[in-house]
Amino acid sequence: MYFLYILECADKTLYAGITVNLERRVNEHNTSKLGAKYTRARRPVKLVYSKKIKNRSLATKAESKIKKMSRAQKQKIIGAKH
Repeated sequence: MYFLYILECADKTLYAGITVNLERRVNEHNTSKLGAKYTRARRPVKLVYSKKIKNRSLATKAESKIKKMSRAQKQKIIGAKH
């Protein structure tokens, strides 16, 4: 089982990724050098959206689709009122 997730960074930007362990990955983004380079410079981050996906292939495709979306489209998905 994979998770597609969206994080909101301290500068209000949005970051999307996939993982098999959501809690660990969010913690890495906030505290570890294992977090993405993008999020390391924009800490703290908070989880604003996650979705279970059954395999890596589908998760990667979903991540790619979200990364191509505009901020407004991403906010619509997460239900944000920013």
